[in-house]
Amino acid sequence: MLSTIKGYYDHGQIILEETPPVKSKTEVMVTFLTEKTAAGSPKRKLGGLEGKVNIPDDFNEPVLF
Repeated sequence: MLSTIKGYYDHGQIILEETPPVKSKTEVMVTFLTEKTAAGSPKRKLGGLEGKVNIPDDFNEPVLF
């Protein structure tokens, strides 16, 4: 079972914001979110493909085999 719990790293310790859903010794993996990834991915520019994508006039017509 995979579970995700939010927390933070401070002076060599990882502080969890909620109690883990396990009772015994369990293997864990820790991923550090840097300032860049914590704020989200870079915003995409709307209309960035304008003029580069063409849709044929018969796009909505049934496909005949």
